[in-house]
Amino acid sequence: MTEALSNAFGDLDGRVWLNAAHQGPLPLAAAEEAREAIAWKLSPRNLTSARFSEVPERLRGAFGRLLNAPPDEVVLANSASYGLHLVANAYPWQAGDEVVVVAGDFPSDILPWLAVEERLGVRVRRVRPARHVLEPDELLAALTPKTRLLCTTWVHSFSGYAIDMQRIGEICRENGVVFVLNAAQALGARSLDTRTAPIDALVSVGFKWLCGPYGTGVCWLRPSLRERLRRVKAYWLTMQSADDLGGPVADAVLEEGTNPRALDVFGTANFFNFKPLAAAVEHVLEIGTDRIETHDQALVSRLIAGLPSHCKLLSSAEGPRRSTLVFISHRDASQNR
Repeated sequence: MTEALSNAFGDLDGRVWLNAAHQGPLPLAAAEEAREAIAWKLSPRNLTSARFSEVPERLRGAFGRLLNAPPDEVVLANSASYGLHLVANAYPWQAGDEVVVVAGDFPSDILPWLAVEERLGVRVRRVRPARHVLEPDELLAALTPKTRLLCTTWVHSFSGYAIDMQRIGEICRENGVVFVLNAAQALGARSLDTRTAPIDALVSVGFKWLCGPYGTGVCWLRPSLRERLRRVKAYWLTMQSADDLGGPVADAVLEEGTNPRALDVFGTANFFNFKPLAAAVEHVLEIGTDRIETHDQALVSRLIAGLPSHCKLLSSAEGPRRSTLVFISHRDASQNR
């Protein structure tokens, strides 16, 4: 597997890149897709109507396979924040409803709900966990009859600890609470099956562990949640095609019901980004997330075992709470910079 991975990426200028938590390196196959997209734009006759639909549908299909979800449940995004704002703005809030977030979580998991609080009178309750991430008993203690939604991260960006997603999701279901999971620091490095995971929405970026271009992301919505969301935007290209405009001119009308495509970010035929992102996700699928997770955990074990004596491990040393994010510090706090 190591040889296959090394052949799939560039030489990184002879260096070893350890920070996919910030930016994953683009696979060579994805770089080739980006070059082809540039060639299309250099000669715009190549930007055919078919390609305007083929590019987003290829990406939607790849994410569907990654999440074990029908492609129609996949929302194409430009960030994790896109999906969070989508749910925050479209959810049918009532005055007095509560959202639970985790104090010390990544800002993207908190700010969209604060904007809703400011605008609609929804109450945002920040639960400060005893350690790094929200524990099931802490969630149980925080819930009230007014709690409608929980938003938290799968892998904590500032400690590397993973939550007990299964138990937290079960608690949410038992109490009728929508569970929104930010998987930006896990998707691609961990396996997830939306058919069995007790979550209602998942958001992620495409440029970290999925190794796609920056400015890409995905959102998955369980149909039972999607059908409750209000219409917050009306993008013409989700209701018509460019070819439709060549026929008799008709007044624009809103489609009835919830069209999953209407939730996508505008400009889904994002050739420069979505074409290489599809190849990056397909690369992950070809290897298999189970194999990637096993390989990554072996590397984490090797790193931890090789830490010098003056270093202190801040992340989980082993078990399901350990992720691919490893945090260390000097045992002498004055030496930390």
